[in-house]
Order: sequence, then structure tokens, then C-alpha cells
Amino acid sequence: MSDWTLEKNAFAPRKGPVVVVVLDGVGVGPRDEGDAVFCAETPTFDRLVAECPSRTLLAHGKAVGLPSDKDMGNSEVGHNALGAGRVYDQGAKLVDEAIDNESLFAGEAWRSLVANCREKNTPMHFIGLLSDGNVHSHIDQLTALIQRCDVEGITALRVHPLLDGRDVGPQTSLTYIDALEATLAEINTKGERDYVIASGGGRMLVTMDRYEADWSIVERGWKAHVLGEGRSFASAREAVESYRRDDPRVTDQNLGEFVITRDGEPVGTIEDDHSVILFNFRGDRAIEITRAFDDEEFSVFDCQRRPKVVYAGMMQYDGDLGLPKRFLVSPPSIERTLGEYLAKNGLRQFACAETQKFGHVTYFWNGNRSGKFDAELEDYVECPSDRVSFDERPWMKAAEVTDATIEALESGRYDFMRINYANGDMVGHTGDSRAARLAVEVVDLCLSRLLEALDKAGGVALITADHGNSDEMFERAKDGSFVSDPYGGFRAKTSHTLNPVPFVVYDPTFAGEYQLDPTQEGAGLSQVAATVLFLLGFDAPAGFDPTLIESSKR
Repeated sequence: MSDWTLEKNAFAPRKGPVVVVVLDGVGVGPRDEGDAVFCAETPTFDRLVAECPSRTLLAHGKAVGLPSDKDMGNSEVGHNALGAGRVYDQGAKLVDEAIDNESLFAGEAWRSLVANCREKNTPMHFIGLLSDGNVHSHIDQLTALIQRCDVEGITALRVHPLLDGRDVGPQTSLTYIDALEATLAEINTKGERDYVIASGGGRMLVTMDRYEADWSIVERGWKAHVLGEGRSFASAREAVESYRRDDPRVTDQNLGEFVITRDGEPVGTIEDDHSVILFNFRGDRAIEITRAFDDEEFSVFDCQRRPKVVYAGMMQYDGDLGLPKRFLVSPPSIERTLGEYLAKNGLRQFACAETQKFGHVTYFWNGNRSGKFDAELEDYVECPSDRVSFDERPWMKAAEVTDATIEALESGRYDFMRINYANGDMVGHTGDSRAARLAVEVVDLCLSRLLEALDKAGGVALITADHGNSDEMFERAKDGSFVSDPYGGFRAKTSHTLNPVPFVVYDPTFAGEYQLDPTQEGAGLSQVAATVLFLLGFDAPAGFDPTLIESSKR
């Protein structure tokens, strides 16, 4: 018996597979008119909650490895927890600690970036998401790095901020721009410093593509940051205000690229011998721009020129691919995941999602690991996402994900399956409450089809979510009331929520041989893995968080 061998428990597994269904961005919200999940017609899900063992799970804050319970969950950490079976300290917390104890500044990566700027008398560049959303980055971390550059004697610094409006309020970018400008201005008053904003744009149009959904986003960012090509302005504030005059309702995430100029010339193109830091800690939307800088054979789009720079990421975004080669903080070392245990024990696995969440049921689920543990035992299916704003097509690719999963169920090949319906999250991020309701209704309809096929296969479904989003579509004032917008409605909320997520066990052959453990208050997503193993007939390995199920046969 190897260290990887799973021990059998007393539960007799069902004939068919155990299927984890992730309703991305579908939290358990306040059940009011701002809650698109509550307002949607969801007969399938309502029936499940009424008739099946169900509860809620924590999907934010410390329950998923974030610094505090004020931090909303996100898809990365949610799928990490689901697949790992326990909680690891995540990027935001690891970076905070590395800055606080100054280990980041003592590291080889930081020292080489600083040394390059000093020796070549060249600027330090920072590219990344400018907000305090704490999902991909945090402005306080950027501020700390900028201030350290001043201490280190770096004379020139350029920031290329990507505007959020997604993990924070939809039109809040000027708050962060003003704060950044104040930091830069304070340093510049000391003399012998030239610290300025150089270029940027909204995250959904500039630089931050993921899963190769639309490389033109990265190319647009490359042209702005590296080549200085794009719509020009005297300041970042002027850029935002100008785009808003063109369209008062445009959200920050959808603002076009901007290039800051002086005397008709860009102030901060990236040139040979410069140092460049991508200060995002989350990997999915950092990998493609990293490839453009770090891969000498890169040819996805015409870069026109590729400056020879010293490049580093805040973290390593893909350990298997070694991207980037240089990074400031080591990512969490997630090992012995559920997927690896199942592969080592000969169980067949299936994973499926559309492009926007494909990496979540593969890369993040497997502990930030690209590829498969055993290609003979694992099948991954990606349904290509639409390249339009998701409020225009809130159905997204839910039907295609359902079709592929039903086909897999009918094949009888698999022991464990995991799928993701992206609609609740991706449409929720648009701030369109009507579209979000439609998105949730589409998923409910698809869930009905999926469960019919599961019945025939004799399987069990665990239905949950990775975090909330569509459950709160309007911003709230401190007194709890909705904030009005200038158009007679309520101000849209585009970020994730702090709400718990649902957890339902759908087991058509359930005969009372187990129940959800009523003693587990504050249970979280990390306990789903052990629950999967229980239903497959195995005890969870040492170190896994406990199963959510209490067996009557123990």
C-alpha cells in the first residue's frame, strides 16, 4: 500500500459518478430586489433545496485562505479550496506578509530588478490592476513597492494601471488614480525623482485576458505599455473623464486604453534595459502578458519590437510552465489534491467548463498545476466562450457545457466529474441585474437537464458555488439602502459578495444512510473534497478538512 492509497469506508458508492456542479457566482444573498438569484425563476434549484440535504458554506475570507473575513472570495481561491480539500494561505495574504517582514525586498528577484535600474539608470515599470479589491492585486501593495523604489534610490518610475470596476464599484477608478497620483507626487517633491503614470485602460479591454479567450486584449495593452500607441491624454484622470463624457454609463472595466503624453510624446514606453513588474498576484489574467514579456519565442501577435527587460511577476503564475521565470513572492505550494489522489487510485475524471472558467476546473482545481495527473484517466472539455459582453448573451455556453457533460454521463466512463457554469459570475460582473436574472434562469434550466441524465446514470451531484456575485446586483449605502444612480435606478454592483454559497446533495437513491453533519458551523468549500471521497466510498486522507456528511454506518 502506497502513501497515495485511499482507504475504503463503510459507505456503498452509487452506480454512477459523483458530480460536482459549480454554479459560479451564485451566492445565498439577502433575498430582495437586488438579489438576482432570488428574483430569478429557479424551479429546479428551489426543489433541490426543499427536498435534498442542503446547507450553506463559507466561500470568502479566512475560510478560503484570504487575509481577513472582510475579503470577498473569488474563483481562484474558491476552486483551489474545492480541489485541495484544505485551506492554503493565498496570494493576497502571502504578499502582505512578504512586504511586512521585508522578505520580498531581500529576495533575489527584487534585488536584480533594482540593480538593473541603478546600473543602467533606467526606469522601474509597474503594470497591474489598480484597486483594493484584493482579488488580483491591492493598491496598498503597489504603494509599498513604489515607496521602496524611492528608498532604493530609483530615480524614474512608470505605472501602467489597469482599471477595475469589477472587484470594486463600477465607476470608482478615479478614487484609486487620485490616491496613486498623491503617492507619486509626494515622492516627486523630494527632487531627483520622476515617478508618473504612463499608460493603462480598463481590465476587460486592456492587458488582462485569460485562457487565451481574446489575445487582442493583450495586444492592445502591449501597444499602450510598450509602444506608447493608443488614445493620448495629459493624465489618467483626464483619460477616465474623457471616456465617461463619451459614454456616461461606461464602467471602469470597459474603458479603452490610454497613453499619457508630454509635449506630444509618451512619457513611459518600455525600452531595452528597463525593469518591469507585473504586480498582480493572481495568475489567470497575468499569464498571457507574462508570456509576451518572458517567452523569447512568443509569436501570438506581432509585438513590433520586444524590449530586453528584467521582468518579474508578483508571484509565479504557472509553476509547471515556469511563468514568469522571475517572481517576487512564492505562491502557495498546493499538493496532494483531490484530483491527484483519484488519479493515483485509478479513478477516471472528467472536467468541463467554457473558456472563461476552464482553467478553474483544471489549473486552479489541481492546485495551480497545468496539465493532467494521468492523461489516460482524465478528460478535460473546453467549450469556447463568446467574445461579447456577457450581458448581451447571458446564456453564455451553459447549454454546451450541459451537452458535453450529459454525453460524458452517458458514456459510463467516469467515477468523478466536475463542471462549472460561468453565467452567475461573468454576467454578474457586468452589473446588469436583468441579464443576471436570465443567466441564473438559464443555469437552472440546464441543471434540470443535467440531473435527468444523472438519474439515468445512477450518480450523485454535489451542487455548490465558488463565491457570490449575482446575489447582490445593487450597491448599498451604510444604512443598508440601495444607492440611486442618475438615471432613476440603483447603482450597479459588479463585484463578488461576502455571502455564503449553497451546498446541495442530489442523490436519487438516497435511503437515509447519511446526513449532513449538523454540528459543523462555519463549514467551508474546502470540505467538499472529503465529501466527494466519502460518496466514492473512501475516507479522506490525512490533512484534508472533514467531510460534510455524517454517516449512520460509522
